[in-house]
Amino acid sequence: MLTGILVAAGDSRRMGFDKLFAVIAGKTVIARTISAFEDAKCVDGIIVVAHADRHDEIKKIVREENFEKIRSIIPGGERRQDSVRTGLDHLDSFTKYVAVHDAARPLVIPEQIERVFQQCVNHGAAALAEPINDTLKRADTDFLVSGSVDRHQLYAMQTPQIFERQLIEEAYRAVYAENLFVTDEVSAVERLGRKVVLVLNDEFNFKITYPRDLPLAEFVVRRRRDPAAN
Repeated sequence: MLTGILVAAGDSRRMGFDKLFAVIAGKTVIARTISAFEDAKCVDGIIVVAHADRHDEIKKIVREENFEKIRSIIPGGERRQDSVRTGLDHLDSFTKYVAVHDAARPLVIPEQIERVFQQCVNHGAAALAEPINDTLKRADTDFLVSGSVDRHQLYAMQTPQIFERQLIEEAYRAVYAENLFVTDEVSAVERLGRKVVLVLNDEFNFKITYPRDLPLAEFVVRRRRDPAAN
């Protein structure tokens, strides 16, 4: 059984308002994200980790969209990793695999989730990733270029990131036992010395971060509906 933990407790500081309730082509960001996991055949249950004052709105969306896989909607923590840890604490006894996904990535599609899950089944841990195509530079505190970064074999991490339950739980126990800070689950698992398989992605799956991301996401959704549209 695969349970998806959707992390939706960010502060949207760079957006200026709660981006998860922004509308993209007629649906809120969070509704689109839930929908992808709802439609993925490999997903059995969904846990949404969100600010407590947003729970009623999320429950309303769940009712209106007739989502059937939502198992619980729970309060998030101060940091992303705290929200993930809370989600792990709410897994039921039947969960064998865990997918962690940023709720602010509404362009994820069921096929991506299923591809990552299959690699997790084969290897124990897998994550969606995109090759780095831009030229990378280091800069000092004054933003003066101090050197170049070889982009060969560099990848931008995305979500979902999917793991065997025992592995991700062990990784998070170690994170908190050592009082560490991690920005994603792959980082936590790496610290155990375990390998994570990357599933390369050539579809749009960017995180909604700035207001400029919303019209681009809308364009992507509309083109997916009608590839022949201009």
